[in-house]
Amino acid sequence: MPGHRTAAAVLLAALLTSLATGCSGGPDTAGGSGRATVTLVGSDHLGGAPLYVAQEHGLWAAEGIDASVTTLPTGRDALNAVLGGQAQLGVVGDLPAVTAALGGRDLRIVADLSRFTDWRLLTRTDRGITGFQALRGRKVGVPQGTNVEYALSRMLGSVRLAAADVTVVNLAPNQVPAALARGDIDAGVTFPGFYDAARTALGERYAQVPFTGYTARTLLVAGPSASEAGTGAVLRALLRAQRERAADPAGARRAVLAQSKGTLQAGYVEAFEPRYAYGGTLSAELLAQLQEEAAWAKAAQGLPGPADRASLLGRLHPGPLKAADPAAVTVSR
Repeated sequence: MPGHRTAAAVLLAALLTSLATGCSGGPDTAGGSGRATVTLVGSDHLGGAPLYVAQEHGLWAAEGIDASVTTLPTGRDALNAVLGGQAQLGVVGDLPAVTAALGGRDLRIVADLSRFTDWRLLTRTDRGITGFQALRGRKVGVPQGTNVEYALSRMLGSVRLAAADVTVVNLAPNQVPAALARGDIDAGVTFPGFYDAARTALGERYAQVPFTGYTARTLLVAGPSASEAGTGAVLRALLRAQRERAADPAGARRAVLAQSKGTLQAGYVEAFEPRYAYGGTLSAELLAQLQEEAAWAKAAQGLPGPADRASLLGRLHPGPLKAADPAAVTVSR
């Protein structure tokens, strides 16, 4: 695993360097086309499908911008790029956004782009784990600091277990299948893109326990270097991509697959993209979930910031979405 971590670190450093170079002229600088340049970073290709549809279909130019899009391994990495100023906007998971808010970071939630509930606890047949109660005292691999860690907490909570009842092993998302195959862990939770890798690695020993008790949300967030004009332009392009996806889901899947540049397999995209619910919104349901996650993060991670409704509501930035689609903002002040 040290070799995998080193390779991942090198990849991340290279991507962040690329982002920093793209941002060197400051936010919304004019590119060679004469259009403003906006830098975006994402993680989950399927949760952020509108970003990749917009990129593949060239939707940025209609909004008067050139977009520089980079994909990082996790939403945590993408969020760090936004907070560090390497990217102006990010497509990230709900939990990384919550932890940044509790940490007092400069972050605005612009829209809720998609929702996903098809989680699975991955395990081995020889471990005898057929339900979440059997996790007590076991080693569970999970990429900490991501939505996946919160999914594990919900799995444990569904049978009144806590993180202290298991041994949590922090792994990169792509390390979970191999760790299971070696027997380093008894079970694991990772991103859906690695479910098939676990099945392949384990063969006849593969087992899973499904879980739908957590709705992961993919958010568009704006960092300290994002301008109002650039944010609005990106959001309008993403909403157009949402409409194109609704009109031609198969075409959208092809676009995401092309933009993944070999990271995703066609079978996975065909199977899982329809399991995401898409549509740019800012809703009361989102705010309630952010409160629940903030309360959990404060207890689990000792984060200092306030988790009350008013504080988290202040993190929502409805202006661009209201301007583009007034009916999409249903949360009240």
